[in-house]
Amino acid sequence: MQFRLLLVVILALAAGCASVPRGGYYQDDGPHRRPEVDVSKVPDAVPRNEPHNERNNRPYTVFGVSYRPLNTAKGYRERGVASWYGKKFHGQYTANGETYDMYAMTAAHKTLPLPSYLRVRNLNNGKSVVVRVNDRGPFRENRIVDLSYAAAAKLGIIGTGTGIVEVEALSGDEPVTQVTARAPEPEPLPQASAPRLYLQVGAFTSRDNAENLKLRLVRADLKSVHIQSADLDTTPLYRVRIGPLDNVDESDRLAARVAAQGLSNPIVVVEQ
Repeated sequence: MQFRLLLVVILALAAGCASVPRGGYYQDDGPHRRPEVDVSKVPDAVPRNEPHNERNNRPYTVFGVSYRPLNTAKGYRERGVASWYGKKFHGQYTANGETYDMYAMTAAHKTLPLPSYLRVRNLNNGKSVVVRVNDRGPFRENRIVDLSYAAAAKLGIIGTGTGIVEVEALSGDEPVTQVTARAPEPEPLPQASAPRLYLQVGAFTSRDNAENLKLRLVRADLKSVHIQSADLDTTPLYRVRIGPLDNVDESDRLAARVAAQGLSNPIVVVEQ
């Protein structure tokens, strides 16, 4: 296991008796008091084809959860919660053996091949960046990507510690604008409404099972519980969700309350 994974475990154990870390980073992490670099001038990563070292993409286990990296990043696209990590890991080794630079445009992901490239878009303000994935994480529930300080700053999520984002894999085969050395912007996402955040507690093909779970949550005094119907191919699917929620902190609090009911793995769902 690489150094950063070990350090994450040590930090988590040390913080076990403390309060929940603020935002997207541990209490003794975060930005430098006086940033060493003007991040507004840091260019995006430029996607290029790089070989995937087999050693960097083996299955691994953290906090008792096993992860199996994907064979390819092609077609990967997801919406969810981004966090970021800073000075605590600055200068330490990343999972693929490089040195973590909080002022570079990089990121950590649990299962994408190392290295990979992602476009990350803040769904609240429309800002986007391109990052190179060279690390593993985040290992906190309901976080899909861990950004460097520079990437988080350019997306405008330093103060909150987290952001609601869409991430999309890029490849070196895609054209790059030579003047700006940036990957081309995709078609803009609809801006008719702000992203809506839900906590999904379960999904069933049986309506009765969904209703039973909803009743259990209501009896536990959880509010705004509803069932969303959908079709998975030709099979009906009933999703039990709580929300919409005001922010990521509320989703974290609700996830803890759901877990206290003996229900595991509620997931954050983002809709727009």
